[in-house]
Amino acid sequence: MTVRVRRVYDPPEPGDGVRVLVDRLWPRGLSKDAARVDEWPKGLTPSTGLRRWYHAGEASYEEFAGRYEAELDTPEAAGLLARLRETAGEGDVTLLTASKTPDTSHAAVLARLLEA
Repeated sequence: MTVRVRRVYDPPEPGDGVRVLVDRLWPRGLSKDAARVDEWPKGLTPSTGLRRWYHAGEASYEEFAGRYEAELDTPEAAGLLARLRETAGEGDVTLLTASKTPDTSHAAVLARLLEA
């Protein structure tokens, strides 16, 4: 099992495995055909309030990650995370985000949780 984090705007690669969009909103200017997204579990994304707070530059990545992990404990998110863990257990998974800094995004938090 390999879990990758990539920008959704990057072209798909043969080794991507299951491509999962982990953003709440569809990426601007990208057709669904070009994105080749296999799953889009919107309930796994950070809340609007948390996302805005983090992007306003008011907190560190570590603080954001902690708050996001707490949000993932809600029943809906926990169920979707369990499903994603099952998918990752079956093969390669690529988490897709429109973030310009995927290594310090919620997708990186998800990847770490899936690899643990």
